[in-house]
Amino acid sequence: MLFASLTGFKQGNSRRISGRVYDGSNKQPLPGVSVAVAGTNVNAATDMQGFYAINVPDGYNRLSYSFVGYQSQTIIIGKKDTINVFLDGNNKSLNEVIVSIGYGSVKKEYKRRRVTGSPNAEIMIDEAVGNSVATVAAPNPGLPIAPTDPGDESYKGITENGFNNAKDVPLSTFSVDVDGASYSNVRRYINGGQLPPADAVRIEEMLNYFNYNLSGPENGGPVAIHTELSSAPWNPKHRLLRIGLKAKTVPEDKLPPSNLVFLLDVSGSMSADNKLPLVKASMKMLVDELRPQDKVTIVAYAGQAGLVLKPTMGDKKVSIDSAIDLLNADGSTNGGEGIKLAYKFARENYMPAGNNRIIMATDGDFNVGPSSDEDMETLITREKESNVALSIMGVGMGNLKDSKMETLADKGNGNYFYIDNITEARKALISEFGGTLFTVAKDVKLQVEFNPAKVQAYRLIGYEDRLLNKEDFNNDKKDAGDMGSGQTVTALYEIVPAGIKDDYVGTVDALKYQKADPAPVNTSDELLTIKFRYKQPQSMESKMSEAVVKDEPETFNNTTTDFKFTAGIAEFGMLLRDSQYKQKATYDEAITIARSGKGEDNDGYRAEFIKLAESAKLLTKSALVSQ
Repeated sequence: MLFASLTGFKQGNSRRISGRVYDGSNKQPLPGVSVAVAGTNVNAATDMQGFYAINVPDGYNRLSYSFVGYQSQTIIIGKKDTINVFLDGNNKSLNEVIVSIGYGSVKKEYKRRRVTGSPNAEIMIDEAVGNSVATVAAPNPGLPIAPTDPGDESYKGITENGFNNAKDVPLSTFSVDVDGASYSNVRRYINGGQLPPADAVRIEEMLNYFNYNLSGPENGGPVAIHTELSSAPWNPKHRLLRIGLKAKTVPEDKLPPSNLVFLLDVSGSMSADNKLPLVKASMKMLVDELRPQDKVTIVAYAGQAGLVLKPTMGDKKVSIDSAIDLLNADGSTNGGEGIKLAYKFARENYMPAGNNRIIMATDGDFNVGPSSDEDMETLITREKESNVALSIMGVGMGNLKDSKMETLADKGNGNYFYIDNITEARKALISEFGGTLFTVAKDVKLQVEFNPAKVQAYRLIGYEDRLLNKEDFNNDKKDAGDMGSGQTVTALYEIVPAGIKDDYVGTVDALKYQKADPAPVNTSDELLTIKFRYKQPQSMESKMSEAVVKDEPETFNNTTTDFKFTAGIAEFGMLLRDSQYKQKATYDEAITIARSGKGEDNDGYRAEFIKLAESAKLLTKSALVSQ
């Protein structure tokens, strides 16, 4: 009896092991990593700081660590009670990695009901008996999935902004853009061993991928404006003006409640390793951030659209994650129907004082119903009157429809981010949670007036699809971009000073029927004036502020690290585009400037950019040699 009791006591003993799990490449903590005692059902998950703690029963000495997109590890515990682990990225199939976030399994009883159908696919709703959980089953799993053409990606054509004569065109007007999709997409191309198409390179999105050291507003407004002026490194005779905007940061406990609709593409094209599995892992990370006052609805679409999860409060994480887990990909893609259904549920659960937003995860490859970029623009323009924002999370490669997703986010008053790995998902949905989801200023516009006595010509670098007519600036009915909590926006102008002989300043013959206007008289030391207009999130009337920039450039070496880094990005972007305005730009110079602007770089993103530019330089040389 004594032996039996002692044996029973020993078997019930356990040892507590804790530690942190990090990304092996950038040493950042990984949330949502599954930690399991090998050979048992005991498991745990890392929190948002990568921390875990797990009780290991006696007789077991191995811990397994797994996360989507990373190589799993199994470690012998030994005598240590603290074990820190670094997971390396996995280039193999994401389907080979077991995903578990430690919430355990939930046994439910379902009754199946067909809600929609098509010749290619059908969505079946599994209604949970006794609660609100529903799941999408994979319809017709035996149907073949059409292979995608690796060259079947679409990008909206870009005609670069040219130089404008400041005397003839003194005003430059544009809408802000906080999207960063182009940078992560460009990174995907270069890391894959090829240079991106020119139209995939949107320089303003590369600039705005990064955060900058700008102070927030001090006057109670939602946005502060900053300027810096120096020489352009690719042409020292020219000036480079940096305009920086910083939105106020709202503490997380002060953020309004959210009415979120997850609109998830489960069509056949999403079955690839880096699509639906990555979307599911990303959505779970976002679910972990939700609060009890937040509400989530899940809509999925393939050949038709269907409700996956009825509106569910944010603290019901097991129910939400269970619905996400059971999603599978198959069938055709009726994105238009999915969008309509998502807006329907967003309107029905609208929170007047809250954050109402659809988060759509897709590769953008619609092939059923209205599907063109123009069709989507018409649909979203009509739907956005509901004051529900539409944010786009793009995934995948080969058939990526970047042009469609950019249009959806632009017209839907949302942001567009491209997810190429789970670390990028963490950046967009966790690290920048407030900026991604919570608007603090909407319809943000800038209008710059150049003093022709000081400026011969100017060029806005990037923002080609965000240009506005000069009269749009004062028109509150004209839509523009939004800024979220804590976000920064950067815009760069290349300026040709007055009196400089330059190939980019065109000339015309004297007019026959009109007298030429006299040259401007230099009566002011002002180079330009910036007007900034915005609306409060719940207002329909805009407010305006302005800033004056004097003709007092700083030497380039004395500029801030942020100025140098943005100049390096712009030069790199022009080289990738093979811009007709790149002038004396070189990869070596762009890399050197970016290095001088690296700064503290706690998150490692700037160091990553420098490595990316070095890789692009090698790829460019390789392309030249092969020609």
